[in-house]
Order: sequence, then C-alpha cells, then structure tokens
Amino acid sequence: MPNYRFRCAEGCEFDAMYSMSDVPRQAACAACGALAKRVITAPHLSASGGSAYGLLDRAARSAHEPQVVDRLPGRGAAPRQPVSRNPLHAKLPRP
Repeated sequence: MPNYRFRCAEGCEFDAMYSMSDVPRQAACAACGALAKRVITAPHLSASGGSAYGLLDRAARSAHEPQVVDRLPGRGAAPRQPVSRNPLHAKLPRP
C-alpha cells in the first residue's frame, strides 16, 4: 500500500497508508485532531532492498574509516573437495 503524507492548518505532518482507490483528500490529524489535507511528496522509487543499502553504507563508511584487518581474507581451513574413488571418474577431464 502507498504511504501518503497529510498536513493540517496547525503545521502538523503525519503519514498514513491507504490503498490507491481509497485514499481521501483530507483526514483527521493524528496530533491535534484538525482536518489535514493530503500534500504532494516525492515518490519512493527504490528497486533495491535493504541489503543493497547496507552495502552502500559500508562502502561510504570505509572511504574515511577503513576496517583494520589482522589476517588475509579466505585464509584458514578451506573446505576440501570430496574425492571420488570410482575408477570411471578418473577418466573424466580435469578443470
């Protein structure tokens, strides 16, 4: 459902969610109870999820606050590939 912003004559602003077919032009203010009109705001047109924003935040943070590392990444106990003892597998091409 879309999120709509309303502003009353007192200057209070609040957001409310309505379906696009049921959105009113005016609603009761959540703070003071006065009649609030719907205002036009910029749409939220984000196609990326929260993980993409987290990646952007970490990249921006690392520009001036790089992480201190104490070892190379990926070093340590690497998972071993299972070895097949089937003689037919020995004839297969190797990568």
